[in-house]
Amino acid sequence: MAQNDPKTLVSTQWLAEHLNDPDIRILDASWFMPAEGRDPKAEFEAEHIPEARFFDLDEIADLRSDLPHMVPPVEKFMSRVRAMGVGDGHQVVVYDRKGIFSAPRVWWLFKLMGHDDVAVLDGGLPKWIAEKRPVTSDPAVIRDRHMFVTYRGDMVKDVTQVSHASKLQDYAIVDARAGERFRGEVDEPREGMRAGHIPNARNVPFASLLNADQTMKSPAETRAIFEAAGVDLAKPAITSCGSGVTAAILILAMERFGKTDHALYDGSWTEWGAFPTVPIATGEA
Repeated sequence: MAQNDPKTLVSTQWLAEHLNDPDIRILDASWFMPAEGRDPKAEFEAEHIPEARFFDLDEIADLRSDLPHMVPPVEKFMSRVRAMGVGDGHQVVVYDRKGIFSAPRVWWLFKLMGHDDVAVLDGGLPKWIAEKRPVTSDPAVIRDRHMFVTYRGDMVKDVTQVSHASKLQDYAIVDARAGERFRGEVDEPREGMRAGHIPNARNVPFASLLNADQTMKSPAETRAIFEAAGVDLAKPAITSCGSGVTAAILILAMERFGKTDHALYDGSWTEWGAFPTVPIATGEA
């Protein structure tokens, strides 16, 4: 049972007890791989936790970029979140339809924008529904609330910064993709991607940090998984994955076990794997 921390992870029981608190704001951040053919917004409209609002990861993004769901411009984040009735003084709880999959990306975005009072729902909607807790198709009642944003640029890295870190080895680069993708043994799900990993990266598949019910393992367990993968926790970390979504699960795990010097490679493999001038490694780390 996770220890509840409104800045990282809260249980379904915690949310049930705080569901009617006036300053709680619940966000459904469900997102699926394109190949899954699921429509998270339609699923949200059919069934969600009462008073939840839908956070569209693909739309609240930098649409000027060719890369998917890159960090949105600050003004766009502010206006979209304000339109959801989320702002200063609110405790945000983010969940998704897989358990812990895309919700940490939105948790991380709020942190990046300087909003600390945000937690992921441990086990997400599947656990909530399994426990027969309330769901609805009714839309939330929205009241406008301003959010003051302080952008924390050190929490995000681009291809140039990651390329330097890979060469200098002054950061621990950690890849959240499955082992066979990291090692370059299978084709990437996106067309035109090379297979393999960033040189000098270590592999902590995000699924290894989760229990069978898609809740997060304890801080002691997740720390041990990072250490067993050869991650040097004395160095600041950069996390990477396929497109910058599951890399945030690694950041959530690190934050839980007390490692706070971390950043996310926003372009992740979608950028690195298609970038002709950066090197690629294959096989074990």
